[in-house]
Amino acid sequence: MSNRDRRGWRLVVWLSLGSIVISAAFGYHTGESTPWRSAQTGIVSSILIATPILLFEIKGQNSELMRRLRRLPLLAYLGFRVLFYSVIVVGGLMVARALASSRQLAVDEVFVESLYFVGALVVVSNVVFQIGLQLGFRTLGNLLTGRYVRPRRETRTFVLIDMKDSTGLAERLGPLRFHELLNLFFRDVADAALECRAEIHKYVGDEAILTWTGEGREALGEALSCPFVARDVIASNSQQYLARFGIVPQFRAALHRGEIVAGEIGDVRREITYVGDTLNVAARLLEAAKQIGHDVLASTALLENATLPPDMVAEALPALAVRGREAPLGIAALRRRP
Repeated sequence: MSNRDRRGWRLVVWLSLGSIVISAAFGYHTGESTPWRSAQTGIVSSILIATPILLFEIKGQNSELMRRLRRLPLLAYLGFRVLFYSVIVVGGLMVARALASSRQLAVDEVFVESLYFVGALVVVSNVVFQIGLQLGFRTLGNLLTGRYVRPRRETRTFVLIDMKDSTGLAERLGPLRFHELLNLFFRDVADAALECRAEIHKYVGDEAILTWTGEGREALGEALSCPFVARDVIASNSQQYLARFGIVPQFRAALHRGEIVAGEIGDVRREITYVGDTLNVAARLLEAAKQIGHDVLASTALLENATLPPDMVAEALPALAVRGREAPLGIAALRRRP
């Protein structure tokens, strides 16, 4: 099972358990003659409602059906979601009462209260889930807990992944189809990031920025392997790329590790940003990859602290002069063993 699958199932399990606890507490206080019977009804309702919805949101979003639905006009897509949620919520409540409640299928005050409660829970969880998809769940958690309200120093590893010949592809495909290509490309990069336990910091144009906070040599080795995992994911979807766009995208990658300052920034719109020389050096490495003809470059600052995966080779290259730094930067080209 991949890291992405494990992460998805962990989310399903923990959120389902949380929903069961909340629903049991609500059922206990709904005023039915036996509170524990009401709690039992709440538990069954949660299993019948929350679990299918969580599976739909977490495991079903990458299915071909959902990809097609997301390409519908927004109102049509929202209509499908409303219909799906309505069927699950109403059907789940009715089946739960038939199985676990003495009130059976009566549409009484308790049923209406339960409907309001579950509806509110679904709306709130939907909003949180959609915000999490927009910001990243780790970033959302950091914003909610205030981890970076005050700037803090951290040592992080960064991987910058940049699509090759993006300008030419945009001219050839046109802006709308190029956007579709970019979206599919970033989806595959995201799959690789989850497999390598990376955090997706942001997308900038045709570039994805991934980051790690792990300190161990094995953890840093995962960062070194991430560009090659991304290549594998893209290669596994090559037929889809060829059928839709006539090409399979290629990319360059730069890897560096160092100290940054992380903190929240902005007023009307807040985000967590990283400031420091480390990202500038990684960007310079990416430029150097274009100039010297190597697709994956890593700094010796990262390589010296990492365990190189057994299927990879690091070829030392002449040191790189970086604007604003006195000492040249040691670099190496990474490739897989033949």
